[in-house]
Amino acid sequence: MKIFNFLFYNVGHAYINTFKGLSKEVWWLALITLINRAGTMVIPFLSLYLTTSLKFSLEDVAWIMSAFGMGSIAGSWLGGKMTDKIGYYKVMVFSLMLSGLLFIGMQFLNTFATICTGIFVLMTVADMFRPAMFVALNAYSKPENKTRSVTLIRLAINLGFSAGPAIGGLIITKMSYGGLFWIDGITCMIAAIALLNVLHPKKAKVLDMEINENPKSAYTDKAFLIFLLAMVIFGVVFLQFLSTLPYFYKLGVGLSEFEIGLLMALNGVLIFIFEMPLIKWLEHRSYTKVGLMVFGLILTSASYLFLLYNTMIALIVISMIIVTFGEMIVFPFSNAFSLKRSKRGLQGEYMALYSIAFSISHVFGHNLGFHFIDAFGFDNTWILMATLGMIGVFLLLSLKKFMKNSNKES
Repeated sequence: MKIFNFLFYNVGHAYINTFKGLSKEVWWLALITLINRAGTMVIPFLSLYLTTSLKFSLEDVAWIMSAFGMGSIAGSWLGGKMTDKIGYYKVMVFSLMLSGLLFIGMQFLNTFATICTGIFVLMTVADMFRPAMFVALNAYSKPENKTRSVTLIRLAINLGFSAGPAIGGLIITKMSYGGLFWIDGITCMIAAIALLNVLHPKKAKVLDMEINENPKSAYTDKAFLIFLLAMVIFGVVFLQFLSTLPYFYKLGVGLSEFEIGLLMALNGVLIFIFEMPLIKWLEHRSYTKVGLMVFGLILTSASYLFLLYNTMIALIVISMIIVTFGEMIVFPFSNAFSLKRSKRGLQGEYMALYSIAFSISHVFGHNLGFHFIDAFGFDNTWILMATLGMIGVFLLLSLKKFMKNSNKES
């Protein structure tokens, strides 16, 4: 018992220490993000809702998910522009409040045209939040704490996401899909109210808001453009987690919605336990951000190989664990890479392009995944995703070489 208490105390103390030094504003931003994400249980079940409840074909679902991605692109671009014009605070409040109302309204749409339009408008408004939030995070973080601040935000996202799918699956089982839209909408509006009360510019302390007198356009930053292309590919591979994988779990493996929710909740639980200590440990090593992203993308790609020719639950769980550790590494360090690079120019523009990279992944990733499953089956789709992932690895290695030659290794 004494050994257990000793280990528990030391491990717990070390875990708590990984959170030290982060600003009060970053903690508030994380809490607001947690409130917002706690209700985002519609997204993982969207493909199931469209196919089982509304009886859309896989081809229809693929195009609806593309509308999802197009709205995300428009929202990220508009959010970056508006952030540079009127500031991150106003953009975040507007996005949260209006997207809450739009989420509630989505449940009343039931035709292909209205759902495509509704999804596009919803994502345009909702994803205005992302570049604004990244710029806010940059402003409220000390330079030495950027990566851990990003990790804390991701921790909040995944803490909400770990509970969301499990609760969402239970709501679907006991009630209907309509309740999910109500919860999504209400939590968005609660997050907006919290933001108004705790992160008002008169209350929040800006720690790092560097203004470049001669800003360079992100569109002329060759290293950043190579990085963005690699992130698009990573996004296409990883985002199958939100669309084709739940569909595979249901039809390829035979899991119930509740079991799917529990499996996806494992992702959030692992991130909650391991990501912050892992990031702090990696930060104190000599690895570059790009090198770590290479390793994370290799893990993400390899996770799909465990799904081949086998529907054993053990292998599916192992696949989920591997993809989770892959995203734990890629997302925080890619975000930190973007934040550091953004100091060369307008921060809103840089962070908008970073968000747009994943929005482009939404446009092509879900569509590609569903069409490939429809034409060639699950196994060939997983082989395709693993192959795409290795192309992304090649691009990141090329980026690392390019930056080393330019004496700009990050």
